[in-house]
Amino acid sequence: MLLLSCNQLSRGFDAGPLFEELGFELYSGQRVGLVGPNGVGKTTLMRILAGLDRPDVGEVRLHAGARVSLLRQQPEFAPGQTLFDEARTALQELVAAHDDLVATADALAHATEESQKKALSARYDRLNEMLRFHDAYNVDHHVESVLHGLGFRDEDFQRSIDTFSGGQQSRLMLAKLLLAAPDVMLLDEPSNHLDIDATRWLEEYLAKQPEAMLIVSHDRYFLNKVVTKVFEMSSQSIQSYPGNFDAYWRLRRERYEQQMKAYESQREYIEKQEEYIRRVHYGQLHKQAASRQKQLDKIERVERPVWIDTPRMHFGQVRRAGDIILQADGLSKAYDRPLFSELTFTVRRGQRIGIMGPNGCGKTTLLKILLGQEKPDRGEVKHGHLIEFGYYDQQLRALDGSKSVIRAVWPNEDYDANEQAMRDLLGRFGLVGDQVYQAVDKLSGGERSRAALARLVAQGVNVLILDEPTNHLDLWACDALEQALADFDGTAIVVSHDRYFLNRVVDMLLVFEAPGRVSIIYGNYDMYERMRLVREGDAAPAELRTPERETPRVEAKPAKRKRRFPYRKVDDLEAEIAVQETLVKDLEARLASPDLYREGAKVQETAQAFEDAKTVLRELYEHWEEAVELNG
Repeated sequence: MLLLSCNQLSRGFDAGPLFEELGFELYSGQRVGLVGPNGVGKTTLMRILAGLDRPDVGEVRLHAGARVSLLRQQPEFAPGQTLFDEARTALQELVAAHDDLVATADALAHATEESQKKALSARYDRLNEMLRFHDAYNVDHHVESVLHGLGFRDEDFQRSIDTFSGGQQSRLMLAKLLLAAPDVMLLDEPSNHLDIDATRWLEEYLAKQPEAMLIVSHDRYFLNKVVTKVFEMSSQSIQSYPGNFDAYWRLRRERYEQQMKAYESQREYIEKQEEYIRRVHYGQLHKQAASRQKQLDKIERVERPVWIDTPRMHFGQVRRAGDIILQADGLSKAYDRPLFSELTFTVRRGQRIGIMGPNGCGKTTLLKILLGQEKPDRGEVKHGHLIEFGYYDQQLRALDGSKSVIRAVWPNEDYDANEQAMRDLLGRFGLVGDQVYQAVDKLSGGERSRAALARLVAQGVNVLILDEPTNHLDLWACDALEQALADFDGTAIVVSHDRYFLNRVVDMLLVFEAPGRVSIIYGNYDMYERMRLVREGDAAPAELRTPERETPRVEAKPAKRKRRFPYRKVDDLEAEIAVQETLVKDLEARLASPDLYREGAKVQETAQAFEDAKTVLRELYEHWEEAVELNG
């Protein structure tokens, strides 16, 4: 059902238009990601859709009495309210309807006149049906479920909101929006302030909801899990792409290449016609020239397609270090509680190590210990030969805010490079023109991040230590950084909460899980997820679950479905499923073994065999279900 439509939306400020003549529709059940470079107007568009801002031109129409609500970034709560009571206000309409139902029931019990009883009975039935439809008899359970999912504990429920941090209050704002369940949810960076567990819960929750959603997010992994369509805002317009983030990222290039071919083909045709017209315009063929000119005038010109430029980041060649970059033996560290204990691992030249975990778990402390800036309580770190560390801290303190960009990035006064070389370097990181002479303090967060990365190149280091490098970077800069790290000749150790980034970059993960416990995963984030799901058991992927062996109850149906698979006995299929399940488990155990990763060629081969075995097992399950239903 159509819930919201926009027509000819335009909005601008003193610096010029943000967007012009935007038009799109949102239907129930659609989950749309809204992406675009920083500053194109995504937040402004969301505010217009929510009725908090007005377009210069155009209109937003809500259909069939649809409700729309925007996730606000600035929390506003009544003073002294508890967490649970404030969350429950999101369902105030249902709570009021329930109170009305109770009052109506009481009035019905005391009514004496038949007409009064009839009216009260009809009202009771309407209220009861509405409350059942919205599952309003389980309001408190629903509130508890959402609060738990977003990381709140039972002991938090009766605390005053004033005692919570800003990030926790933002999570409460998200909880209220989810509970209110407006017909159109406008979610601006909903995974901000969430740890990995809460983000996973939110992904699963949103994917099951029937409401329409427009979601602004820089979390590409989140977009992949949740959205079914992507709107790209750029060059004052909007383009629509079907599918999740990966589908959008692939299709945008294909669409650009097709549009560029059409543009170049038309331009070549027009240039040939114009050349012909110039040659014969004053000769005997001037009538033909005039005719061709009329044809040209009628042609609808194809505009040159716009491609969002990606910074061409590159870390350049660096000095070769020894085979072992560092060796951590039995590292332990605690403050008021244990951060990690007896942590042992080796970093070899060329590796990409990722470190992930919740805020405050000790990730940055571990980095400082590896760098030698802090001492462990126990254990030691040995550095290899010819290593040169370059540290990117997430507060970007390495950049002097009072200096111009070019001087802040310049390692020292006698650095052997001229100004043009430094401008070329900054240009590779998307800092061009007069930007290089601006004070660092005047830059946006994304520009400062790119300047700090450029400084690492200027230093010529061969071991990059990066603490949350994708913070402040847009999708295009993240993609460029990932490619630059893939091409880097040296070694990288990266702290990040960006699961998509970790998937593309790292080949080993240190995961801070329970307090004091760090798991070492030989692979990327997807490998960690597979191992986590298997370890948790009840959350194992469907393709790894064993089908129930009970005799199924086959109910009579008007007509049997057609067979997809050839006839086979159920017992034979169950025997084959058992064999295939064993194979899948063996391959998964092999992938979890560190020994496998000493043989580079075997890793891809084993991973492919694992995926193929899961595909065969999934088809066997489907064949088994069909046989149970149709073999009768």
